[in-house]
Amino acid sequence: MAISKEKKRQQVAELIELLTRSEAVIIVGYKGLKAGQMAKLRNTLRPLNSRYMVIKNTMLLRSLQELGLPEAERFLTEPTALGFCFEDVAEPARAIMQFAKETQFLKVKGGLLGHRVIDARQVKTLAELPAHEVLLAQTLAGLQSPVSHFVGVLDGVLRGLLYVLNAQTEQLEATTAA
Repeated sequence: MAISKEKKRQQVAELIELLTRSEAVIIVGYKGLKAGQMAKLRNTLRPLNSRYMVIKNTMLLRSLQELGLPEAERFLTEPTALGFCFEDVAEPARAIMQFAKETQFLKVKGGLLGHRVIDARQVKTLAELPAHEVLLAQTLAGLQSPVSHFVGVLDGVLRGLLYVLNAQTEQLEATTAA
């Protein structure tokens, strides 16, 4: 059954809205994946503020053209689904990569990171990134480290000055007592 032009326009508009909202889009092939497995993946991604959506390749290409985003034709050779990452990119990418390992049917082909096309290897790298909170903690530690070292250096200098002043005081007391 053919889809009307109006329905296609609505689907393209929805896809454009999702593409503009997302930080990253992971393109996967789902050939051989059962409906129950797709539902499980959708349920896994939902709490991560992500969405999994099966889309026609022509609709995706049309949406990318309208947005002026790079086209990813090389990834669109079989039935395609998209994983939209709206906030954190690492957690949804990790969930999709883990699901691909478990099912053997889901095949990560590549994606979009901002306005750049990335391949499957780069998606894997995204999945290996630490969680957002861990990255923030590492950044804070990196910023805090030079300051704490500087305080330690100042503390050592002040301690040394105190020792010198104490020694000088003791020496003066010894000379005045004699």
